[in-house]
Amino acid sequence: MQMLVAARGLAVCRLPAGSPLPAWLSAAGPERQALLTLTWSADELSIVCPQRLVPEGVPCEAGWAAFKVVGPLDFSLTGILASLLRPLAEAHIPVFALSTYDTDYLLVREPMLEPARSALQAAGHEFL
Repeated sequence: MQMLVAARGLAVCRLPAGSPLPAWLSAAGPERQALLTLTWSADELSIVCPQRLVPEGVPCEAGWAAFKVVGPLDFSLTGILASLLRPLAEAHIPVFALSTYDTDYLLVREPMLEPARSALQAAGHEFL
């Protein structure tokens, strides 16, 4: 797969179930271009966004970077995430995975960015 580093300095936040869209996200403006995603579920509202947008007191884990699979990817393709996650698991690199309509993202802790890139390249993935 062809990949690129899509963003650095990301945070993964968790808000209680039923939370409305936080006002601090609507003020993000061009910051959204890095990566901003929301997942509402019966259990929580998860947000991935630039860490500098997150107000103090919001439960989050900061210091993530995102790899992006160059897409768009056809929905009939299989094994994409498995081919990416396997070398990272073998290298003992924790991953937070996201999928969108067009592609997949893998978040790794920023200190693990280069080891993750090396593991993916050794598995045959190409970086642009």
